[in-house]
Amino acid sequence: MSAGAERSPRSILVAVDGSVHADAALDRAVALARESGARLTLLHVVEPPRLPAIGGAYVAGLLSAESDEEAEALLERAAARVPEGIPVHAVVRHGQAAEEILHRVEAAGHDLVVLGSRGRGPLRSLLGGSVSRAVAHGCRVPVVVVHAGPPTPPLGAGRAAGLAHGGGALGDARA
Repeated sequence: MSAGAERSPRSILVAVDGSVHADAALDRAVALARESGARLTLLHVVEPPRLPAIGGAYVAGLLSAESDEEAEALLERAAARVPEGIPVHAVVRHGQAAEEILHRVEAAGHDLVVLGSRGRGPLRSLLGGSVSRAVAHGCRVPVVVVHAGPPTPPLGAGRAAGLAHGGGALGDARA
């Protein structure tokens, strides 16, 4: 293989949260795994409940953390969508999603990450943060971000399809 040639992934990490965006990412990861013969690892991160900035003290008692049983059921549903012949493994982690995704990439040696984007738009992502953006910037392997539904209008001249970030590449794909 030449120095400029791309290598097919062997181990794909897919972030799963039950959203349509994550479903689109799983579909894309399955297609990539089918093409390359890679194995899939489905990762769901149970995050602590987030209190709203205003009125948080009033709703704190109404919020409950996702249970491990709910997380495992979500992963089982996702794994059931993976066709026979594609090796799949499911993992539940607890913490902040971006941090746990990055930790799993390093710990398990994945060579590609596929995740959905909620399509919050540039301004809302800037103000509230973005898991896909944090993963793309902090990841040492390529990251494919899959958008479900209609594209979010970009600010300025447009959206780049392959931006280099932190040693990996951010691929922008529409489902």
